Amino acid sequence: MTVRLRAHHLLCMLTYVGKGYSAAFTDNYDAIVERLSGGEDILLVAGPDDICRPLLGEDGAHCLNASVVERDALAAAAVGGLLGRPLGPGQRIALDPAVLARMREAFRQGTTRRACSECEWLDLCSRVSAGGFTGTKLVCPG
Repeated sequence: MTVRLRAHHLLCMLTYVGKGYSAAFTDNYDAIVERLSGGEDILLVAGPDDICRPLLGEDGAHCLNASVVERDALAAAAVGGLLGRPLGPGQRIALDPAVLARMREAFRQGTTRRACSECEWLDLCSRVSAGGFTGTKLVCPG
């Protein structure tokens, strides 16, 4: 199977420690991280993805906002630059320990975080990153 992710979630997954918008959201995110940790690859999509699913039934779901689409574009450019290839909808990414470590180090250094500037989770992610990603749920099979 494949996990469908929008580009900015490539950054969010790096610092995910089990916090989110609701219990349904975090339960869903936990299941997705478990799938990724089990070796499933990522298919980049435009718009709402597997992580967004629990939020889509809410009035004014932010997943559809133009600011989130812009966040996706910035994240795709940053992560694509890091991985040395253009990223966009339809592209696949296979996580392995080396890729995850490169992505986390770039995030920690701030080189891939332009997409995060207006995010409500910025402070939490900054603390997780500064703490060496302790307590994060995503691990890679290796």
